[in-house]
Amino acid sequence: VQLQASGGGLVQAGGSLRLSCAASGRSFSNYVMGWFRQTPGKEREFVATINWRGSATFYSDSVNGRFTVSRDNAKNTVSLQMNSLKPEDTAVYYCAASRLQYPRLYLYEYDYWGQGTQVTVSS
Repeated sequence: VQLQASGGGLVQAGGSLRLSCAASGRSFSNYVMGWFRQTPGKEREFVATINWRGSATFYSDSVNGRFTVSRDNAKNTVSLQMNSLKPEDTAVYYCAASRLQYPRLYLYEYDYWGQGTQVTVSS
């Protein structure tokens, strides 16, 4: 599976962005999908995950209630809707795919990674 993330950009605090991740290859619907983020000098951290069917989601405490992850298996895409953005949400965001069962919260549990998209939230 190859993943391509897009949709990042510059937004003011309180604004919204929608990230997308397009997958190529077979059996996209078999994968648990996740979003992670990373800032310079820090470890990549978990943001959200969604099961293969899109019926179950889980979020980090820092984004719960503000971000929503969804997927469209017919289009081989997973999205991250980010609302009420804060300056501390500034990071490079990565999508990832795991062959393990849902839920998956740790970097080592994911097999494939996209290239990342920059999100910058100004105060």
